[in-house]
Amino acid sequence: MGMMDHKTSNTTTTPLDLLRSALRTRGLDGFVVPRADEHQGEYVPPSAKRLAWLTGFTGSAGVAVVLGDAAAVFSDGRYTLQVREEVDTERFETRHITDDPPSGWLRRMVTAGQRIGYDPWLHTPDDVRRMGDAVTAAGGELVACRENPLDAVWPDRPEPPMAAASVYPVELSGRVGLDKRREVAAALERDGEDAAVLTLPDSIAWLLNVRGRDLPCTPVVLSFAVVYRDASVDWFVEAEKVGPEVRAHLDDGVRVRPRDAFIQVLQQIAAHGGAVRVDPGSVPAAVTDILAAAGAKISRGGDPTLLPKACKNAVELDGFRRAHRHDAVAMARFLAWFDAHGVGKTEKDLSDRLLEFRREQAGFVGPSFPTIAGAGPNGAIVHYHVHAETARTLGRGEIFLLDSGAHYREGTTDVTRTLAVGEVDVEIRRNFTLVLQGNIDLSLAVFPKGTTGSQIDALARRWLWAAGLDYDHGTGHGVGAFLSVHEGPQRIGKAPNMVALAPGMVVSNEPGYYKTDAYGIRIENLLAVRPVEGGERPMLGFEALTLVPIDRRLIVAEMLLPEQRDWLNAYHARVAEVVGPLLESATADWLAEATRPI
Repeated sequence: MGMMDHKTSNTTTTPLDLLRSALRTRGLDGFVVPRADEHQGEYVPPSAKRLAWLTGFTGSAGVAVVLGDAAAVFSDGRYTLQVREEVDTERFETRHITDDPPSGWLRRMVTAGQRIGYDPWLHTPDDVRRMGDAVTAAGGELVACRENPLDAVWPDRPEPPMAAASVYPVELSGRVGLDKRREVAAALERDGEDAAVLTLPDSIAWLLNVRGRDLPCTPVVLSFAVVYRDASVDWFVEAEKVGPEVRAHLDDGVRVRPRDAFIQVLQQIAAHGGAVRVDPGSVPAAVTDILAAAGAKISRGGDPTLLPKACKNAVELDGFRRAHRHDAVAMARFLAWFDAHGVGKTEKDLSDRLLEFRREQAGFVGPSFPTIAGAGPNGAIVHYHVHAETARTLGRGEIFLLDSGAHYREGTTDVTRTLAVGEVDVEIRRNFTLVLQGNIDLSLAVFPKGTTGSQIDALARRWLWAAGLDYDHGTGHGVGAFLSVHEGPQRIGKAPNMVALAPGMVVSNEPGYYKTDAYGIRIENLLAVRPVEGGERPMLGFEALTLVPIDRRLIVAEMLLPEQRDWLNAYHARVAEVVGPLLESATADWLAEATRPI
């Protein structure tokens, strides 16, 4: 368990004890610790891993609530098993964040007169409203803390990252920054707004055509920006991150300002009576608090870069295709090697070997997220992470779930394959085929313009549902162009989503099935949304970007419908045709066999 190493009886050495003593000195009865940093991103730098320091939980989504005599950690279905393994469950209750959210727990646990603190830079206004309603209903008070009490007692807290920004050239971005800024400015003009606050680092990277190295798996600069209706931008970033090359690339319409000038500029905009757009889904509550206190007209609306960033232009889509060809070479080499040498290797060995194959590819920058490499029962842990000391060794008769991706300068990949190790029992093969049928049906989907991801999600689940099975995660997320591997605003999932799929969007297609303590199955390709000609109305469909064989040994061929078999054979023929000529002869022979028609 993650926290057991700190745990000693009757001493105040654990992070939980340190935080509680900090709360007492500040006259607080509780405190809320989210996984998020000021940018509400999925990945946070070491300096912002407060939840992990406090609880031991290292998942990418969660929150802890600490009271004087009780504490709880909330996470979603992806982390049900992981949270119990990492957290000291004697000191923290573990809860499912949707079935029993923090607001409900606060309403039950807070008593009249208690003061519950939170850091307004780490929560959205929506979060604060939900928590505030719950605490008030219980007779308590929710208190915004000027200084984070956890930071005050976190010894050897890492320094914030200070990596240099780099230019993302127009040959790869397809559009100059001024053009993008004018598009955003036109949206502000249309809505009668004077400025929009940008707090998502990938929005700022896209708008300014820059990339960074502040996070391990997302090539962004952690910073804030304000974009104005005259298409100018204030970029709030540490001066040492912006070298001469980046300054030369930015035109006069982009003012590089110290990060700590952000609050003052927000106050100045408010003083001029401007209407300011903030995205309530991602802005820190502190920003809306500062604007409101200064008398600004706050306009709640989506981050104005999200849709233009999501709809890739022709240059970006070409970059994606090139990146996927590079990745297909690395994956083919890995899969051929895996078939020859996989048995007896650990999950860590396999994950490391794949990284070596990717490193050999031109333009490779780094992984797009930490590789998920789960053998046997570890495959059932949806967001399993390999640790060298606990890595499982691959045995015959098992399946191996490998979910990995890479950033290349031209684009970003994310692919999952489930692989057979020797003879696998028929139950696994049948369930694999149900997952494959859903993946194929979604790949084949044709739908009218205006359709959202939630309206086509059932296509990926239909065969599993018919067998009484399902999976607890979304079916697809957006993917950025050498940016975040998880990009909004579109997604494919059961949860309602109002954003229509549009040409140029890149989404994942990743149905799965997980049998706890036994095995996990997931098959994931990236798809680009494209127009489909010939309909009575404007129609859309998908182009598969991923070019990696699907393990034929796991398919029960007689379960496939004729059109599913045709899709699979055509997909494999395309993989062989595109990737085969890029491989050395032994791997090309392996690929020819792996892509034979069924």
